[in-house]
Amino acid sequence: LYVGDLSPDVSEGILYEIFSTIGTLQFIKLCRDDVTKRSLGYAYVNYVDPQDAERALQSLNHTIVKGRPARVMWQQRNPSRRRQGKGNIYIANLHESINNKDLYDAFSQFGTISSCKVVLREVDGESKGYGYVHFEKEEDAQKAIELVNNKDIRGRVVYATFFVPRSERL
Repeated sequence: LYVGDLSPDVSEGILYEIFSTIGTLQFIKLCRDDVTKRSLGYAYVNYVDPQDAERALQSLNHTIVKGRPARVMWQQRNPSRRRQGKGNIYIANLHESINNKDLYDAFSQFGTISSCKVVLREVDGESKGYGYVHFEKEEDAQKAIELVNNKDIRGRVVYATFFVPRSERL
């Protein structure tokens, strides 16, 4: 599993305490900067039993770890799939109270979500008013766009469309 959005002071020990409650762990790797050795804010957690990983994904996603909700998802072994953007949608004009869990809950009705994130300002950790939802299937993303674009969510009319990489927007 990929575990992201971690506070810089999260350690392997803290992750072990949380994730070992689900099942036997094979390993935990907290990713660090090669030079400074500071946390990069994400880790990989592997279970001996894949069913434990599935349970951890379902029960620990959005768990507060050191004051921040951790984003838990399947590790993408093929980064080119993620970079292609297929199934990835961009949602703008989100109400500032919407967090990762709210976004996940709102969009999970359309299909299986690989990743879901509300973008936050680095200065204060508040929402920038937009986010991304990456579906496993492109047709689920299409359905979500059709049903959510120009709809009111918490008093704001949101804009939903397929994600377009910056290099293609310029």
